Amino acid sequence: QVHLVESGGGLVQPGGSLRLSCAASGVVFSGNSLGWHRQAPGKQREFVALISGGGDTNYADSVRGRFTISRDISKKALYLQMNSLQPEDTATYYCATGSFNDVLTGRTRYWGQGTQVAVSS
Repeated sequence: QVHLVESGGGLVQPGGSLRLSCAASGVVFSGNSLGWHRQAPGKQREFVALISGGGDTNYADSVRGRFTISRDISKKALYLQMNSLQPEDTATYYCATGSFNDVLTGRTRYWGQGTQVAVSS
């Protein structure tokens, strides 16, 4: 049974950094993609980043160069290092898993409960 639990959200000033974690039990890392989506208040959920079963990464244009997705297979964990945070990064961040296309498009049914990130001075 797949179970995803995010942590690491919080309040940070513009220009600051946060590292999100996702504990992913019941997931075969080598055969599935893992990724992050986010949903800002009043907006649709959007893709942020993913890492494929083979370790390839993919980023939304809005975060490329500022965010880094990584995983630790031994710890069954997914991470999102977020640097140079801006107010527009404020959102609830969700961990997801599934096929590459399902994670990229958000059509997967495997989601965590989310962790909130607020960027404000």
